[in-house]
Amino acid sequence: MAGLCEGGNEPPGSLKASKRGLPAIRIYKTVILPVVLYGCEAWTLTLREEQRLRVFENKVLRKIFEAKRDEVTGEWRKLHNAELHALYSSPDIIRNIKSRRLRWAGHVARMGESRNAYRVLVGRPAGKRPLGRPRRRWEDNIKMDLREVGYDGRDWINLAQDRDQWQAYVRVAMNLRAP
Repeated sequence: MAGLCEGGNEPPGSLKASKRGLPAIRIYKTVILPVVLYGCEAWTLTLREEQRLRVFENKVLRKIFEAKRDEVTGEWRKLHNAELHALYSSPDIIRNIKSRRLRWAGHVARMGESRNAYRVLVGRPAGKRPLGRPRRRWEDNIKMDLREVGYDGRDWINLAQDRDQWQAYVRVAMNLRAP
């Protein structure tokens, strides 16, 4: 069987998953993920951008967990998305972004009125807006994230004043499984 590593049990060019998987996951969580998610609290993600981030995460996880030998045919195959997420027990990258964004939104909503971040949140720009469909705003993303976790109210800024209740929504956002 040309192309297989010693012993015939490993895909070409790979280390054993038991030797490689755990340290690689640590590297992913401590080095790669923080770099990718830097400043994500202020991002306004479209569905297309969310999909690109999911694809990126799946590619990295496939490199970490490597190929799997099919029990029936004996051929090597890529892991399916469901198998990847079963192996990687942490919340996916989009859940991470949404919970960080909600955490930051609560922090900004609790700031005093003299703080610049709060003034940007509640302020309205002067002047005409450009033609065409309005771009997605950060606040729109917050409202969508809250709808996903079951909050239907309009005034999320007042909800954020209660830290315990807000943190419960942030925890729920982190633990939801994306489709």
